[in-house]
Amino acid sequence: MIHLSTVVMNQWQKRVRPIRLERRFEFETYAETRDFLDRLGEHTEAAKRFPDISFGRTYVNITLRPEDEEEEVELNEDDYKFAAEIDGLLN
Repeated sequence: MIHLSTVVMNQWQKRVRPIRLERRFEFETYAETRDFLDRLGEHTEAAKRFPDISFGRTYVNITLRPEDEEEEVELNEDDYKFAAEIDGLLN
């Protein structure tokens, strides 16, 4: 059985200090970037979860931290699921 974390990690990079997932999305045009940002905004509002986002004309960088902000926290299945949902916004 393949875990969701394995699938997500094909696209996202796990960092450890502090613990987080990061991904860069690249687009052909500003219009595509803007469309993705709009869908991302709607999704994060609905999920009540707000990753760090930076963007330029044809790219979006997303940093996703664990919801639990304790010092020794690890990423859990919900974090990987949320990352996979963000990936799904590309379709």
